[in-house]
Amino acid sequence: MSELMPLFMFVVAGLILLTGYPVAFALAGSALIFSLIGSMTGDFDAAFLEAMPSRLFGIITNETLIAVPLFVFMGAMLERSRIAEQLLDAMSALFGSLRGGLGISVVLVGMLMAASTGIVGATVVTMGMMALPTMLKRNYDPAIACGTICASGTLGQIIPPSIILVLLGDVLSSAFQQAQLDMGLFSPETVSVGDLFAGALIPGLILVVMYVVYLLIIAWLRPLCMPAPKATAENEKSWKGLLSALIPPLLLIIAVLGSILGGLATPTEAASVGAVGATLLALARKSFSIKVLSSVARSTLEVTSMVFMILIGASLFSLVFRGFGGDDLIAELLGSLPGGVIGAMIAVMLVMFLLGFILDFIEITFVVVPIVGPILLSMGLDPVWLGIMIAINLQTSFLTPPFGFALFYLRGVAPKSVTTGQIYIGVMPFIIIQLLMLLMLAYWPGLATWLPGVIYG
Repeated sequence: MSELMPLFMFVVAGLILLTGYPVAFALAGSALIFSLIGSMTGDFDAAFLEAMPSRLFGIITNETLIAVPLFVFMGAMLERSRIAEQLLDAMSALFGSLRGGLGISVVLVGMLMAASTGIVGATVVTMGMMALPTMLKRNYDPAIACGTICASGTLGQIIPPSIILVLLGDVLSSAFQQAQLDMGLFSPETVSVGDLFAGALIPGLILVVMYVVYLLIIAWLRPLCMPAPKATAENEKSWKGLLSALIPPLLLIIAVLGSILGGLATPTEAASVGAVGATLLALARKSFSIKVLSSVARSTLEVTSMVFMILIGASLFSLVFRGFGGDDLIAELLGSLPGGVIGAMIAVMLVMFLLGFILDFIEITFVVVPIVGPILLSMGLDPVWLGIMIAINLQTSFLTPPFGFALFYLRGVAPKSVTTGQIYIGVMPFIIIQLLMLLMLAYWPGLATWLPGVIYG
């Protein structure tokens, strides 16, 4: 029975989370309870908990994680200063005469928003409030409109630079080094956040292209579902302002991402450039005020506090999990699966997909990846490829009915005339597209590993 204690701890933590209790305290509390039980039964050595202070010190001195509040600030400033809304108006003008043009605009603006915020909830809610009423007013099929917004919002999982890739890159870096040490390699190679950014770029852009192609096909086959708007003087005026609305935020994103991929700046340094650049952009657009700054600062504080509290709780959870021998148990379970590394990878992807129904990406990154990452990497998997597979897998999970997070976010801001069933139907084609992307990555790992190899050798 004692060897199953790690699994019991995982199940209990999951049950507590289902009650709606805060994630950080659910993880830390369940870990402390099981450590107490284990100490009383002799199955857990309390000396493991002595490593917690050094773990906390490692978290607060981790320079990579400083990028988190800076990227959050950048995204919040672009959102609160109405720059995203101006982008949508400009894109709508660009594709205004094209049938399905508004849907394509939503995908492209969602891509840019994803590159700036990296937070699924923020992008889906923002796009839902801005674009959904306009799409319905222009007689778009509600299911197609909702599916497009949800899918575009989840691009924040995979389009760099995003805080999710920053967190995943940091965790995978530690897992990769641990895997090499476990294999007896005492001069381990490293994987950086920049590697993950470069690896995510091509799959992310392919996903965007596949979304757009799907919308064009639907517009051609079912023209009444995505009608083209009538040309108006207002659209013409918007078209003239396209460059002024599009180029500054695009240059900002290129500067941030380009400086990282070009080796000119670390993710943290590039994030600071993005935060200052977003503020200057808001000032130039006359969208900046003390009220906006206060709102952005509060949003940044809330998200950053949530991330670090979860990270601390997850660190304690993983420490106790390892104290019970949980990593050995997981390694034994994955190693005994039929199919070897392929079977282990499929099992982990399936478990993560199901966990995506009840846990956010941040929680899965901090809780699950440190446990299974070293085991899978010790089997010879490429860390960048594994990271991109995890990101797209969870992106698909957040879209899948009936528990997908993106569906809940859109349901919260959608008008009552839009039914939950229409939202579910609308996302199904995009789920198929993302599953196809996963299969493409599995068959051609080079889609994720080629660009990092070219840039970083």
